[in-house]
Amino acid sequence: MPAISIRGTEMPASPIRKLAPLAEAAKQRGVHVYHLNIGQPDVHTPQVALDAIRGIDRKVLEYSPSQGFRSYREKLTGYYAKYNIHLSADDIIITAGGSEAVLFAFLACLNPGDEIIVPEPAYANYMAFAISAGAKIRTIATTIEEGFALPKVEKFEELINERTRAILICNPNNPTGYLYSRREMNQIRDLVKKYDLFLFSDEVYREFIYTGSPYISACHLEGIEQNVVLIDSVSKRYSECGIRIGALITKNAEIRQAVMKFCQARLSPPLIGQIAAEASLDVDDEYMRDVYDEYVERRKCLIDGLNRIPGVYSPIPMGAFYTVARLPVDDSDKFCAWCLSDFQYEGETIFMAPASGFYTTPGAGRDEVRISYTLKKEDLTRALFVLQKALEEYNK
Repeated sequence: MPAISIRGTEMPASPIRKLAPLAEAAKQRGVHVYHLNIGQPDVHTPQVALDAIRGIDRKVLEYSPSQGFRSYREKLTGYYAKYNIHLSADDIIITAGGSEAVLFAFLACLNPGDEIIVPEPAYANYMAFAISAGAKIRTIATTIEEGFALPKVEKFEELINERTRAILICNPNNPTGYLYSRREMNQIRDLVKKYDLFLFSDEVYREFIYTGSPYISACHLEGIEQNVVLIDSVSKRYSECGIRIGALITKNAEIRQAVMKFCQARLSPPLIGQIAAEASLDVDDEYMRDVYDEYVERRKCLIDGLNRIPGVYSPIPMGAFYTVARLPVDDSDKFCAWCLSDFQYEGETIFMAPASGFYTTPGAGRDEVRISYTLKKEDLTRALFVLQKALEEYNK
C-alpha cells in the first residue's frame, strides 16, 4: 500500500478533539460528560440571525462572490469602526471561518521553509495550517507563573533569522485568556517594523475582555499597516460556530490579490452563513451586554473554584473564555483520558483538553489543561466538584 504524505504524517491531531471517542464511549455507558474541552458557547445565537435563516426566500442557493457579499462587507466596516478600526469593504475578504483566514494568510504570505514566531501555548491548529503551507512554527515560551505574559524583546530576537517571515498572535488569547497590553503590542510593532515581518493577528475574542485596559488591535499599530493581516470570525461573538463565517482583513492590496486566488479556487464562502452573519450585525446592545455579563460570572465561578481545589492553580484570564490551569498530576494527557475511560463520580465525569497539545516544546504543559467556561455556572460548579473527586482518586 502506498505511504501517506509527509504532510499527512506530520499534521498534529487536535488536542481539543482527539479524546472525543473516549467521551462518546462514556456517554454510551450512560455517564454524563461535562464538556470543558471546547470553545462551543451554549448561549443562544441572536434571534435576528435565526430569523434571517428562516426567512430565506431564494429560489436558488447560489454561489456567492469569492470575496463574500459586498453588502455584508460594507456593513462590517461599521462594526469595526466602533473599535476604531477604519476599513473599506475592499479591505475585507470573507472566509469559511477564521480557520480558512489563517490558512489563506499563510499560503499567500509564506514560502515553504519560512518561519513564523508564535508565543506558546498557542491554538493548536496554527501548527496544522503552517504544515499545510509548508511553513514552520518557532515558539517563544510564556509561563503560567508569569500569567502567560510576553517575554522581553530579546527572546524574540533570538529566534529571528533569514527565514523568519512573520509573527502570529492571538489577542485575547486562546488557550490562555491572556490579553496583550499596549506595551506588549508596541513591542511587537517595533519588531515587525525593524525586521519587515508580517503580523498575523487573530482577534476573534475581542468582545470578551474583562479588564479596564483598552483593546489594542494590530490595526491600531501605526507604521505597519501594510504588514498586518487581521483574522476574525463570528463563531464566538454571536455563538455561530456552525455557520463557518470568518474574515481576512488587510490594507495590503498585494496580499489581498494573492488571497483572492485561493478564494477563487475554493469558489465561495458559505451562502447561508453570510446571510446569518450579516443579520447578526443588527443585534441589539442588550444581547451583547447580557452575553458579556454571563461570561464575567462564569469566569469568576471557574477561577475561584479551580484555585480552591488543593494543588490546582489558574491565573485570572483577562479575555476570551478559556484558562490554562495547572493540576497536581504526572501527565495531563493520561489524566484527561483516564477521566473519560476509567472514572466517574455519581454517573458524571469531565472532558478537558490536555495543554500539551497547545505547546510544541517537548514536555511543556504536561501538568496543565485548557478549560473552557462555555457552560452555565451550575454546570461549571458541578464539573469542578467532579474534577476534585477525580484528582483525589487519580492520585491515591
